[in-house]
Amino acid sequence: MMISRLISLQFDYATKSFEENFETLGKLVTSCDKNSLILAPELCLSAYSYENLEESAEFSRKILPRLRELSRHKSLCLTLTQKVDGKFYNNAKIFCDTKEVYSQAKVKLFALGGEPKYFQSGNTKEIKVIDVHGVKISILICFELRFIELWEKLRGSDIILIPSYWGKPRKSHLRALSTALAIANQCFVVVSNSTDEDMASGSCVIDPFGEVIDGDNLRLISAKYDKRLIKKMRRYMDIGLIR
Repeated sequence: MMISRLISLQFDYATKSFEENFETLGKLVTSCDKNSLILAPELCLSAYSYENLEESAEFSRKILPRLRELSRHKSLCLTLTQKVDGKFYNNAKIFCDTKEVYSQAKVKLFALGGEPKYFQSGNTKEIKVIDVHGVKISILICFELRFIELWEKLRGSDIILIPSYWGKPRKSHLRALSTALAIANQCFVVVSNSTDEDMASGSCVIDPFGEVIDGDNLRLISAKYDKRLIKKMRRYMDIGLIR
């Protein structure tokens, strides 16, 4: 399956039920063209339901078959609350054509939001570039975008995915860091953020030249994936990423 479009989803979900959020996600994903790579906001099914972590994890477990089916003829990335060996993790998943092809636990937990009190941190070694049908993809989950030492682990990516639950007061930081990441890696960056009342929105697709496609009033932001743009930028400004 080729990837021909990059799609960022953005919607509000913190005050809604898990099933309502899945219904919203399902409708948006179903509306996307075949061969799309679709990114949803961080914990878009449950939000940070600290008071309902057991229920969140159980819902995640039960919903996995439906998420796999949603990815038929497409690729879908989102994060889920999952319980492993008695501990809760914020896990990013990539589903591709009805299969789960990758999982990565969030490493840098957001202390201002109380995340370290409830979630277990993942292993930095899990952050890596993976190959999905010939496309090099990597993930940073929200707060991880701020850690420059993690950027080096993404070197060589064609697409970097950033599922986020990023607050309004730091909206400019989200755009500045994600744009810099695209320019530094000469690749596409897809940002998907919540539109809940206190969240920043700001979802977008950024190309290897740093050009941004966005729209805070949109639920679905779509851009063509053209690998030739990556090659063009890397040849134009050779910083050692040409392969």
